[in-house]
Amino acid sequence: MGPLPSPYIAPHASSSFFNQSWYPLPRFDDLPSCEGTPQGCAWGVFDGPNTTDVYGTLNLLTEEVIRNARDEITEGVSISLSWPLDGMKADLTGRKSLNHTLLTLKETGLGEFGWDEEISLNTQISSHWDSYCHWPHQTTGLTYNGFQCTEENVEKAAEHKGILPTQENWLQRGGIVGRAVLLDYINYAETHGIQVSPFEYHPITAQDLEDVAAAQNVELRFGDILLVRTGLVGALTGLNAEEQLGAMSSGASIGLEPSRSMARWVWDHHLAAIAADNLAVEAMGPNSTAAQSDFPSLPLHHWFLTMFGLPIGEIWDLENLSEHCRESGKYSFFLTSIPLNIPGLIASPLNALAIF
Repeated sequence: MGPLPSPYIAPHASSSFFNQSWYPLPRFDDLPSCEGTPQGCAWGVFDGPNTTDVYGTLNLLTEEVIRNARDEITEGVSISLSWPLDGMKADLTGRKSLNHTLLTLKETGLGEFGWDEEISLNTQISSHWDSYCHWPHQTTGLTYNGFQCTEENVEKAAEHKGILPTQENWLQRGGIVGRAVLLDYINYAETHGIQVSPFEYHPITAQDLEDVAAAQNVELRFGDILLVRTGLVGALTGLNAEEQLGAMSSGASIGLEPSRSMARWVWDHHLAAIAADNLAVEAMGPNSTAAQSDFPSLPLHHWFLTMFGLPIGEIWDLENLSEHCRESGKYSFFLTSIPLNIPGLIASPLNALAIF
């Protein structure tokens, strides 16, 4: 299989992973192609004898991984990772913004004094997780593990659990809970004299991530949840709609390099999930597909969501987390996140906490 990537800590020889039917995981270069996809497809890796998997890399969050993650809690400090639901003032994509309406109890027909409220929004407008149905393979229309997320199938998923890889399945296995690591790229760039704007196409490479990890003296372990700080949410915070729109007018932004080499690095590090404080985790802009030719648009959405079944989180607020990590010198922590409990859910506010 060759050497493991660095920085990476594999399970101990006595680990219960060796009792898992899917362990050891194949290396990226050993993954096949599946039903019209390029080589590198993980469909079937986590399937059971009579089951088609809907969890993807969340399978790596085993009881052992979660128990070991407890060791990260030493201070009793918790930090929210959710940007306000109305943090995005500008209408960048035509998605419905937050609508929060207060109602008196008399308006609801109860006849007493008090308050209710109604909330509506598009789940993509602020900090959220994407389910595997969010971005299918654009050529075949298939999502992770060969599922087809049509409107009809999503309606069926609301009645029959486990027939689509939508987010209510994540709740069935207890949400997303485990050890997480922050790689603070924007802080690394600023302290190393690297000129970066969150609002320009700036691909963060696999080597960049390894350099940041080394500078922070932090290691990645089997089943970790990786958070990458690009500085974009911090730069948007406090701006009004016109200012945000001006900042994002080019359509370009910083993010992970949208390439096969980045997909290989992420898979071979055996991460359970990945999230960032930018719009799409991956860098976007006119050159965003120049580094690869496997997918014509949003390559890492294809690799992570469709090919691997690896959850991606977008528009996370990592500012307070970054400050605490710098002050404490500790960049690993316990993370807990639970999506909304709605059958057939495509994406959800993350409701995430980092706990030290």
